[in-house]
Parts: sequence; structure tokens; C-alpha cells
Amino acid sequence: MTKRKKKRRTGRQQPSPHIVKANRLFVGSTTPRPKVPQWRFILASFGMSALCIGMTLTLWIPGRSKLNDLRDHGVTATATVIGVDSKPKYVKVRFANGTLTGREVELGEYAGMLPDMHVGESLFVTYDPNDPSRSLAHRWVVDPPVNLPAWGTSALAVFFLTGAVAVILRRRLLLTHSPPPEPA
Repeated sequence: MTKRKKKRRTGRQQPSPHIVKANRLFVGSTTPRPKVPQWRFILASFGMSALCIGMTLTLWIPGRSKLNDLRDHGVTATATVIGVDSKPKYVKVRFANGTLTGREVELGEYAGMLPDMHVGESLFVTYDPNDPSRSLAHRWVVDPPVNLPAWGTSALAVFFLTGAVAVILRRRLLLTHSPPPEPA
């Protein structure tokens, strides 16, 4: 047989079972306050949102200003593709008519994209008469492709901003409607 361990005397009287039960009911009815979101998390969310907004503007403004300039002051001419990189990193064209006949330029990119072209194809190119290196395929000037990087970063900005506002509202709710923390 195993020996029973003797209970140590603590010098205090043990509460009766009905008091222990009442204490358990009372403690179960009041839950401790959940952890309050910290300000550094909120500031980090606002910072990420501001960073994404800055990236969105960086990706959006140059392409849009180039499109608007070419729509307002651009000249459209026919060109023939004379060189395409396989990546494509560049599309080189030679103008077939207009004031720049015979001149070779690389098409500009829009939203990090270049048109899918092959050597020998002809296309309409809209260019800036003061700076022919600012040129785009005419179909992109009329109907530009979707700027996915800008849309993606703007969606991230909305996500982080919404998260920061939700955490601020939760923090305010917890601080105003929950009991104060118990002293340690």
C-alpha cells in the first residue's frame, strides 16, 4: 500500500464548500478585461497605410501624366517594329510617316508593361513632338491597360487603414465599457 501524504497545516482555516462554490460562480461571471491593442500596432497600421498610399501615387501619377500629355499634345504616326526583347524589356520602332520618318525610338512603358509585338509588325504610335522618346502605342493612349500595381497597393492601403480604424474602435470600446484591470 502506498502511504498517504499528510496535508500541511497552513495556519489558515479552509473555507467551507458552499463558500468555495459561491466564489467559483462569482469569478466565472466576471471575465477579466481582454488585452487592449497597443498604440504601436495602431501607428504601424497607419504607417503601412501611408506607405501604400505613397506607392500608389508613385505608380499612378507618372503613367497618367504621360497619357494626358500624349492625349493633349501627342502626334500619331505609323511605325514598324524593328526590335523586341524576349522578356520584353523594350520594343524598338521605326517611324514610317510623319515628321520623324526613319527615326528609331523605344516605346515607353505604361504600368511596367509593353505591348506584345513581333518584329515586322506595324502599329500606330502616339509620341510627344518635343520629346519623341515619350511614345506609346496609340491603342494604349486611347484605352490604357489596367494599372495592376497601383490598384494592388491602393487595395493594401484601404486594408491597413480599415484595420487601424477597427483597432482604434475596439481599443476605445474596451477602455470605456470593461471593468478596470485587477491590481497585481
